[in-house]
Amino acid sequence: MDSFIALGITDPKSWGLILAAYIIGSISSAVITCKLMGLEDPRLSGSKNPGATNVLRNAGKTAAIITLIGDMFKGVLPVLIALYLGVDYNVIALVAFAVFIGHLYPVFLKFKGGKGVATALGIYLALDWKIGLAVIGTWLLMAFTIRYSSLAALVASLTAPFLIWQINGSIALIIMSATLTIMLFWRHRSNIKNLISGAEEKIGKKKN
Repeated sequence: MDSFIALGITDPKSWGLILAAYIIGSISSAVITCKLMGLEDPRLSGSKNPGATNVLRNAGKTAAIITLIGDMFKGVLPVLIALYLGVDYNVIALVAFAVFIGHLYPVFLKFKGGKGVATALGIYLALDWKIGLAVIGTWLLMAFTIRYSSLAALVASLTAPFLIWQINGSIALIIMSATLTIMLFWRHRSNIKNLISGAEEKIGKKKN
């Protein structure tokens, strides 16, 4: 209990924010978008990952863009609410982590979610627009030059802790960001193997 007191998460407001963040993160933009558009459930085809990249490959650009925006918004909303309520950075870091975990392990999808890239981008954008734009810019630059979405995401995620250190300086947020980066690498372990073996699909590659 002393560790919770040290983190400043003993009050109901903080616990409520963290729980709400996890619930928001558990809402799958990919599944909802495909269902509303009459498209195949992304969990049934391609990589079976309920994320924007798999939706792009199997359902097209429009559905993928909607999914991307939805997943980013999930990261933005709870962090902005926490900032608006004026809670300290320890709680904000836990709120950000909770929404990210919700996306990766959603209660509504039997704890089988996406890889968290867009939600992480939304988190960084909400924390500070300069951090968010820098991470998004890194992702876009890598994605359009090397054409590997997974590698672009991993490189962008590596920049985030250093950007927070330079721009914000909060130890809690730096630790949160480093943890997100580690988890993104873990969730992309199959992509990393494919990149090493040359089997990873490039962005825009047509299915046979």
